[in-house]
Amino acid sequence: MENFTYFNPTRIEFGAGKEQHIGEILAEHGVNKVLLCYGSERIKREGLFDTVSRLLADRGIAWVELGGIVSNPVISKVREGIATARENGVDAILAVGGGSVLDSAKAIAAGVPHEGDVWDLFVGKAGIETALPLFSILTLAATGSEMNPSAVVTNEDTREKFFIGAAALYPRVSIVNPELMRGVSRDYLVYSASDVIAHLIEAYFTASVHPKLQSRLVESLILTVIETTEALLADPADDDARAQFAWAATLALNGLTYSGAAGFSYPNHAIEHALSALFNVPHGAGLSVVVPAWMKWYHGRNPAQFERFARQVFNVDTVAQGIAALEAWFDKIGTPTRLGQLGIQEADLPAAVDNVQRNMRLFGIADTYSPDAVTAIFRNAL
Repeated sequence: MENFTYFNPTRIEFGAGKEQHIGEILAEHGVNKVLLCYGSERIKREGLFDTVSRLLADRGIAWVELGGIVSNPVISKVREGIATARENGVDAILAVGGGSVLDSAKAIAAGVPHEGDVWDLFVGKAGIETALPLFSILTLAATGSEMNPSAVVTNEDTREKFFIGAAALYPRVSIVNPELMRGVSRDYLVYSASDVIAHLIEAYFTASVHPKLQSRLVESLILTVIETTEALLADPADDDARAQFAWAATLALNGLTYSGAAGFSYPNHAIEHALSALFNVPHGAGLSVVVPAWMKWYHGRNPAQFERFARQVFNVDTVAQGIAALEAWFDKIGTPTRLGQLGIQEADLPAAVDNVQRNMRLFGIADTYSPDAVTAIFRNAL
C-alpha cells in the first residue's frame, strides 16, 4: 500500500428533508448573495426551486438565477454565469441539480476571480488558486462532483471536453436527499449507473499498486450499484435503494477508493470525453459503450485484476466471461454498448480518434493510447 494523504473538506448532509437547512447553512458561512445555478425546469415543476428561494429569503440571502445548464455542460454557459456573478456581486455559488450543474458551478466559481478567460484554466494557461465558495443540493446521483474538486466542461467552438481540478473547488456543503432524485428518468438512471461503475474501475484496473482493501471497497460499491439499479428499475419508489445508489455514487469519486493506490489513469473518461464533445452523447451512455470495448483491449496488461473482477463481481471464472457479464448487464438495463446505438458510425472514427489524442495528452497517457490503440478500442464497440 502506497503512502497517501486523504483530505476531503466537503460536509455532506444526507437524507430526507436536508434541503430545508440550505438557508441556515449559507448563513453559517456568511453568505449574503448567491448565484443559483440549475439545469432543467424539473426543479421548478417539482417545487424545489420555490422551496430553496423561500429558505434563502427567510435568512435574508439574495439570489440571482442561472438556469438552462445542459447535460454536457458548455463553456459559453459558464462564461454567462461568470458575467452574471460579477455584475450582481454574488459572494457564493449554489448549484441545484446533477453533475453538469455542479461542474458548471465549479467552473464559474473558479472563473469569477480569474482575470483572463475561464478556458485558460482548462488548457493549463493558468492555475486555480482561489474560487467563490460553492454549495450544492443534488438532484441526480452519478458524477460524485458533490464531494470532489473536479469539473468537466465542453468548449463548443473547439469541440474539446476538458477538466479542471483544484482544492478550492471542493463544495463547502453538499446536500444529498435521495427523495429529490425520484424524478430522474429511466434513461438517466441507467446512464448514471454506468458512470459510477466507470469511476470505480479506472484505478481498479489500471493502477500499478491497488491494495486488496481498496479492491474490495470498489467491488462492494459496484455490487451496490448493480443491486440498487435493478431495484429502482423494478420499483422507482424504492427510496432505500435510491439512497444506497446515491451514497455509492458519492463514494466512488470522493478520493476514498484511490487511497493507497498508485500509477493509475483515466483512459475510459479520456476516450468518452471525445464522444461527448463531438456527438453530444450523454456521458454515462458513452461510458457504457467505451468501458467494455476498452476492457477487451486492455485486460492482458493486468490479467490478475480482471480475473478478480470476474470472480468477485459476477461470480464467473474467466476474464472474457467477466467482461461479457458487464456488457450483458449494461444491455440488460438498457444503456448502450455499441457506437451505432449512439449514432456513431465507422466513418466517424478518424475524427473521434483525433479528438481523443488531445484528451490523452491532457491525461498524460498519450504514449499508451496511440491513434492505432484508440482505433482498436473503438472497433471493439462497432
